[in-house]
Amino acid sequence: MRLFIGLDVSVAKTAICVISEHGKVIKETEVMSEPEVLVRLLGSLDGSVAAIGLEAGPLSQWLHRGLTEAGLDAVLMETRQVKGALKAMPIKTDRRDAEGIARLLHLGWFRPVHCKSVSAQETRAVLSARKAIQQNMIALEMSLRGLLRNFGLKVGAISRGRFESRIREMAEGNTMLETATSPMLRARAALRLELATLEKQVRQLAQDDPICVRLMTMPGIGAVVALTYRSAVDDPARFRSSKRIGPWVGLTPSRNQSGERDVSGGITKAGDVNLRRALCQAATVMMNRGRSTWLRTWGAQLAQRRGRKIAMVAQARRIAVILHRIWVDGTTFQPDAAPKVA
Repeated sequence: MRLFIGLDVSVAKTAICVISEHGKVIKETEVMSEPEVLVRLLGSLDGSVAAIGLEAGPLSQWLHRGLTEAGLDAVLMETRQVKGALKAMPIKTDRRDAEGIARLLHLGWFRPVHCKSVSAQETRAVLSARKAIQQNMIALEMSLRGLLRNFGLKVGAISRGRFESRIREMAEGNTMLETATSPMLRARAALRLELATLEKQVRQLAQDDPICVRLMTMPGIGAVVALTYRSAVDDPARFRSSKRIGPWVGLTPSRNQSGERDVSGGITKAGDVNLRRALCQAATVMMNRGRSTWLRTWGAQLAQRRGRKIAMVAQARRIAVILHRIWVDGTTFQPDAAPKVA
């Protein structure tokens, strides 16, 4: 008897539902979220395991790797599709979610998600740490500006290097303001030092990776964008065509068609939000400050016809496609002439 198993993963425990090939619930239980415990339980079932489904998430990738290494056929399922299907249930519990995942797996109505390699996850961890430190430093700066604004003290536009001296100068003479701003400035200085260290490590990671070095031959693509793209795509062979990168990262228009109504909306915003943001930032840099290339000229011409926002999104999508071809073909960016399309 073939078994279809749905796993609803949480931090502490995982709800398990086992259904047969005829759709009958065989077993429902809950165990610790550990690969060894799951492998031991699934190995004790009567019947052959046809497939194991997990909703994609941070902990799911670790469990997926453990199940795959044990020889089990596990698949990560797209979160947006699973959530949309489970909304039909009037009552939401972990047990019901596990059953819903198992039935989606049994019907085959799911979209598999690529499980990233360990190296890609490690790179993403470094990039996430850099982003967290950067955001906290910016939050401290904004808090300092707002704190002084209550007393009519306006910091104004100023460089990061002169920010601390400007704050101390404005708070000088007021004991309470000095007491409030001093610890925040010390915390900002510590965050700024750690951010500089991480920035240096990120640039070194990109320079040591031959793929990132080739990606950075395109104007506007720096170490952060190259590493973000490298870790998000992970395996370029999983895309049959480079043009599939655009829909995958959510940079294609959405569409709502029913009967006589056919509405084209904004971009779908599906996929990795960090990669989509990085590509849009690279496109903005290329359009505003990049050197003259055929790609920048194409974006400028599109901006004149359709507007800068649409041109920026289109250029970000085209950057993603070209980076994929550079990765697959082992070439570098050619700034003088556009590639010929067969």
